[in-house]
Parts: sequence; structure tokens; C-alpha cells
Amino acid sequence: MRQPVTRRLQAALATLALAAAAGGIVLTAPEASAAAGSATGYATQNGGTTGGAGGQTVRATTGTAIHAALCGRAAAGTPIVIEVEGTINHGNTSKVSGSSCNTADGVIELKQISNVTIVGVGGGAVFDQIGIHIRESSNIIIQNVTVKNVKKSGSPTSNGGDAIGMESGVRNVWVDHTTLEASGGESEGYDGLFDMKADTRYVTLSYSILRNSGRGGLVGSSESDVSNGFVTYHHNLYENIDSRAPLLRGGVGHMFNNHYVRLNSSGINSRAGARAKVENNYFEDSKDVLGTFYTDAAGYWQADGNTLDDVTWSSPGEDNNPAGPDMKSTTTVSIPYAYSPDAAGCVPDVVSRTAGAGKGLKVSDGNCTAQPPTEPTPGPTDPTPGPTDPTPGPTDPTPGPTDPTPPGGTNLSIGAGSDGSSKASGTSFGHLRDGDLTTYWAPAGSTGHASIKWDSATAVSSVVIREAAGSAGSIGAWRLLDADAGTVLASGHGAGAISFPRTTLRKITFEIVGSTGSPRIAEYETYAD
Repeated sequence: MRQPVTRRLQAALATLALAAAAGGIVLTAPEASAAAGSATGYATQNGGTTGGAGGQTVRATTGTAIHAALCGRAAAGTPIVIEVEGTINHGNTSKVSGSSCNTADGVIELKQISNVTIVGVGGGAVFDQIGIHIRESSNIIIQNVTVKNVKKSGSPTSNGGDAIGMESGVRNVWVDHTTLEASGGESEGYDGLFDMKADTRYVTLSYSILRNSGRGGLVGSSESDVSNGFVTYHHNLYENIDSRAPLLRGGVGHMFNNHYVRLNSSGINSRAGARAKVENNYFEDSKDVLGTFYTDAAGYWQADGNTLDDVTWSSPGEDNNPAGPDMKSTTTVSIPYAYSPDAAGCVPDVVSRTAGAGKGLKVSDGNCTAQPPTEPTPGPTDPTPGPTDPTPGPTDPTPGPTDPTPPGGTNLSIGAGSDGSSKASGTSFGHLRDGDLTTYWAPAGSTGHASIKWDSATAVSSVVIREAAGSAGSIGAWRLLDADAGTVLASGHGAGAISFPRTTLRKITFEIVGSTGSPRIAEYETYAD
């Protein structure tokens, strides 16, 4: 049994050795901490965000070396800290292949992976005209880097024009002390600085600078892409941004202690049912800083404690609903995590001393004072976020994997659609709903999520997760989610039958939070009764 493990280790070391031989990568000793400080905001929810804490630390000076570090791991979920120094560009970023990665030329590709930290060190890390693309991944930290002048058209091109872009089932990302900047708007070939779409959730952007762009960022790519949300923006500087600071389509956003300077057309644009909590921010020399703009699909907001300094407002219209000049709240938003906001009056000062790459990773203490971050304390043997003691209560019935007795009625999964994240090579989401126990879907690592979806709203009250032959008992902690609303229907440990209050939805997601061995799901059955 040891020989295959040895071979995998040899292959991983060989990948790293090739990159080292080509230049750009240095192996260093494992460390218990992945990044300075701890995640804040919504990135602390859904099990938390720890990135590569507890994993090996690797130094990279090229984009190819970053990819090689990802591909050199034992598995797609093996924790790793990648320290980056120098300039990353198209000329030094090439695709690297391996079983623990899915990379591409000309873009930093974090795809179908988990438990990764990318942090700028030494003289700084600059991603010049090359974006960071996060797709079908979870538990990612990006800290202390600059990403600039990423274009969506012209030459060179990268990542659809986003400085940092997230899409397709992304979970738990913390972006901290970064500088994201462009040199113009869409007509000059630039797109968003910080975009999230296609079911991206539990994200925090903190102590960062976003400047000189037509578009600050969005949550949801269209009025129908409303499965995203639970995003926190705090202690950021938005400077010389035309719009989207951010644009929210559906979901919940929390914006506090940000300094907005020269929002030229509009600022926080809540639409398509989105709810924004906007508190203790400082808006300066700006126009239409909050409201629903360019659509009749209304969004909502709760505004408290903000300072308006030379802010102008347009007149309401059919596709224009500014919140000002009175900034009256239209909803209430409950925040599930603890935080200590600074008073709005000191925000320009404290943000100027903390936000952006190369600022020493200083943070606010909640009393308008900048200070070094408090170090996280995850141990090296516990790098994976998620509930570590998900003992099911009396409302979470979870029969063991050997007794998945189905409820009565028709299996609604047959003929439905399916998708998810962390798909392992050679498996298919379609195997989840084909009625064949000899086929299966497996995540690329020890965690991942899979969904059943319907074209129209469907009532569901129970689920049966059937593990494939030879893998019974592999699934550990799990959560069952209403993917439309982003709420937890049930949680527990081990595969089997899961009952919950009857819920009408279009997409239901089974999320594997922890496992032993290689989890494999042969069938993901859904029932109305």
C-alpha cells in the first residue's frame, strides 16, 4: 500500500524540481500560519477561511512557479502557502499540468482546488496585466499583492478583464490588503476589478485599494444570476471609479468603513432583490453613492452612520432610484458575525494608513487606530475549514451510510440537471442522477459540493445520498443547502437519508465539508415526501 503513495510523492517533488530548475520557485519549511491576521466578515462563515494554513510554504517569482506549486501537491485540497515576490506577467506564466491542478497559460488559474494562500512578500508582488481567476474552488486567501491593468480586449488579454474574478461555485475567499487598479474604463479595454458570479458566496474584501477603473466590481453577472452573495467590504478605498462600487444582483452585501472618493456615475448599486447594509462609510466628491440604478429591478438597503461630503444626487426615474439625499433605509439586514466598526469621521485617515499592498498589513482596532494584525492560531494538523464537530441534533436525522432507506414517491433527481465543484478526473455530475449505482461522482479532493437543479420550482422534503461501492463511510461532515436562498436545510455526518422541512426551490446542494479516504457519491436522490 505504500508504493503508490511513494510514487505520488515522487511525482509531486519532480514537478516542483522542474519548476525550480527553470527558476522562480523555492521550497521552504512548513508553517502553521498561512497569512497575517485572520479572516473577517462573511469569509468567517460557512466554516471559515484559513487558506493554506498548516501546509508547505513555497516561494514563487513567476506565474509558472505559482502553477507548479499548485500542481506539485499530493491532492487538489492539500494546503499550501505560496509566497510571491517580483512581477508576474504573461511572459512568465505558463500552464502546468498535474492531478492536483487545472491551470492555463496567461492567467493565474485557481480552478477546482481548495486550501490555498497567495501572499506577497519581500519587495512586493505585482501581477502586471494578468488576472487572478478563481473557479470551482474554496478556502482561498489572497493577501498583500497588486494586480494592475488587466484587459478584456486588445493585447495581452487575461481573465475576461477582471483583476480578481470568481465564478462557478466558489466558496470562502478572503482578499486582503491588495491594490487593484486599471487605467481606464470599458472603452479602453478594462472590465471589473473585483467580480463574483455563478454561485459565489462567503467572500470578504478588506483593507484594499480599488482605483482608476470604470467598474469597481459586481456580484452577479445578470439580473438572473442571483445565487451569489454574503460578501463583506470593509476598510477599502474606492478612488476614481465610474460605477459598481459594488453592483449587487441578489444576495446580501455588507459595506462598512470604506472610503469612497470620486464615484463618478454611481456607487453601491443594489438591484434584483439584493440587500445591502451600508454603515459608517465616508463618501466624498461623489455622485449617487447608493441606490438602484440602470434598471427597474429593485434592490434594498439599510444605511446607518455614513458621512456624505460633497455628494450629489440625480432625480428619480423609471430606471433610477437614488437613496439620497436622505439615505433612508428600505430594509433591515442582520449580520451574523461580530465586528467593531470605526466611526465614519475617521475612516479617511484609518483607511489611508491601512489599505493596499505594502502597508505592513496594518488593521484598525475599531477605535480609529492602525495596528499590526492579530496572528491566527490554526494548528498544522487542522488546516481545513468547516465544522469540526457537526454532531446532528434531533432535528437533523442522519441515518448511517449502510441504511439509506429512501422515502416513498418518485426520485425527482432522475431527469433533472446537476452541477457542482471539485469534480475529479473521470467522473461526471450526471452520474449523480442516472439511477446507476455502478457510476459515481467524486470531488477532486476531500471536499466539494454537488447540486440537483430543476427548470422550475420544485418541492423537496428529503434527500438520499448513496455512496459508491468500496467508499461507504468516507463522507464525514456535510451540509445541505437551499442554493436559491443560500440557507442551510440540514447538516450532519455520514451519508444516508436526510429529512428537512418541505422546501420549494430550483437547486439543492449537498456540500461535503470533511471526509476520510476518497468520497464517492453514486446517487443523489431527491423526494417530495
